[in-house]
Amino acid sequence: MRSFSNLWFWIALAVFWSSASHWVIGVPFDMIARAKRVGGQSAIDLEDLTRVNVNRLLYIGRVSGLWILGFTCFMLSGLAMLGFVYEVEFAQAVFCFAFPMSIIGLLSLSTARLIESEGFEAKQISKRLTRHRIYTQLIGTVAIFCTALWGMYQNLSIGMLGG
Repeated sequence: MRSFSNLWFWIALAVFWSSASHWVIGVPFDMIARAKRVGGQSAIDLEDLTRVNVNRLLYIGRVSGLWILGFTCFMLSGLAMLGFVYEVEFAQAVFCFAFPMSIIGLLSLSTARLIESEGFEAKQISKRLTRHRIYTQLIGTVAIFCTALWGMYQNLSIGMLGG
């Protein structure tokens, strides 16, 4: 189960982070840009879609947030143990996807709480969602860089050992 030497892994990683950067709390970024540029009905649509997604995220967080947190920590620690202690490369690859995305999930929940407390005005929403997108892109850049370093190390060490 080689992951880091597989082209499909790297394509999936690029698509994964591209999608995470485009869909900010469930709102497509082109809608945010259009609401900023055009206003009017686009701004109303942005407010409505943001309100729906913020309420959805906060409801899930309030109802089952501790269960999700516990399950996520269990899965991440299991993947870390399998990947980095028992050296299962597939678990390492999944951890490289899941750990940064869990940080994005926490960031999304935090942003949703801020939007709810500030109100659902298009100008404030677009500012907050743009900031969230920049943080997502920074986390994604660091995650891709670390994944690439670890993947190169894995490919080179396996290549040197001949196995």
